[in-house]
Amino acid sequence: MAITLYITRHAKAEDRAMFMADHDRDLLPDGIIAAARMGHYLREQAILPEVIVSSTANRARDTAKVMAEQLGFPVDQILLKENLFDGGMQAYLAAVNAVGDQIQSAMIVGHNPDVSYFAEFLTHQSVGSMSKGAVVAVTFENLTWAEVSGRTGSLSFQMAPKQLPASQQ
Repeated sequence: MAITLYITRHAKAEDRAMFMADHDRDLLPDGIIAAARMGHYLREQAILPEVIVSSTANRARDTAKVMAEQLGFPVDQILLKENLFDGGMQAYLAAVNAVGDQIQSAMIVGHNPDVSYFAEFLTHQSVGSMSKGAVVAVTFENLTWAEVSGRTGSLSFQMAPKQLPASQQ
């Protein structure tokens, strides 16, 4: 039995400003649209995560919400993890390892460079720097979520908003 993790980088957000905490940066209209398109695309591909875990930062949380709406996932069931904002790959691994055994597919929404490094750590394949709003799917064969670790997954696909089929743009 396989389980699948969808690693998602938050969509395009406001630039850093001196008067604003990095955690509080909001999505830009382009980011909201890109997240909605990506969520719609995933739904059309019959990709429906059973759990969504997100950083508490505004831009990640709102990306998760917009995508959840497109996926038909209840927004109020998104799990928010504060340590995904600056906890590094260990925070991402801990969040994934905590997913329940009954779950077959999960999505985690966070920040670069951590999400890109995390995808490469899990697959030992080059992902490069994930673009804003991109999703990387990693499949794990015959493992529980608690057993997921470095080099245990296979890269299934990588998709960025700019790569979506013309019908999705």
